[in-house]
Amino acid sequence: MRVIRLDVEYEGTDFHGYAPQPGLRTVGGEIEGVLARVLGESIRAVPGARTDAGVHARGQVVSFETRSETPAQEIRRALNALLGKDVSVLGAGEAAPGFDARRAARSRRYAYAIWNAPERTVWHRRCTWHVEAPLDVPAMEAACQPLVGMYDFAAFRTHRSQDDPNRTTVRRVLGATWRRDEDVPAIIRFEIEADGFLRHMVRAIVGSAALVGEQKLPIGAMGEMLARGERASAGPTAPAQGLTLLAVTY
Repeated sequence: MRVIRLDVEYEGTDFHGYAPQPGLRTVGGEIEGVLARVLGESIRAVPGARTDAGVHARGQVVSFETRSETPAQEIRRALNALLGKDVSVLGAGEAAPGFDARRAARSRRYAYAIWNAPERTVWHRRCTWHVEAPLDVPAMEAACQPLVGMYDFAAFRTHRSQDDPNRTTVRRVLGATWRRDEDVPAIIRFEIEADGFLRHMVRAIVGSAALVGEQKLPIGAMGEMLARGERASAGPTAPAQGLTLLAVTY
């Protein structure tokens, strides 16, 4: 069996996430459907990182096994011809036997964008969260530094009922930074890299940091949330449209 690696980007607004779901348009469902047509066999396309409904990707990695001898570049051309305009396969190539995009990943890097201005934007509405109140970016940066390292991130996960209780909530965060966009000052960008993420973890961190930026919470609040380990102690979950998967590292 050959293993093919795809490098993929997509605008997630009109998708119900990556994972295939019956009756719903998903990134994985679209890719697997086209691959089945092109290669003439059932395909399971494994993503390097999970993305939920409305979340975008610039650096998603997908792997799949196939018995077909169709060259990787022909597969890429067929995918780009048959997929919707909100998905693009940037690269395709042979991977080492046994390569699994999810299991082999060493880290994932996400970005979150906030449109921080009194008036909403038409042009950035599909990829930013609109926050009207002025945000203190240096305070948000300082507030997130206690998250860097290996900790239990239970305070920043989704609701307990949606999680597998047998899975650990410990993750290693390699970096977390906030900055204001130089070209579009109304946009504030957050980047975070970790060996793995809990469901909604980045969005919960962003929602909590926004409270610090609005001076509703002190800078030390996020470190306290982390220590408590209770979802109720953290801030709200930021909307999905501001989140983008930037890269998966191997």
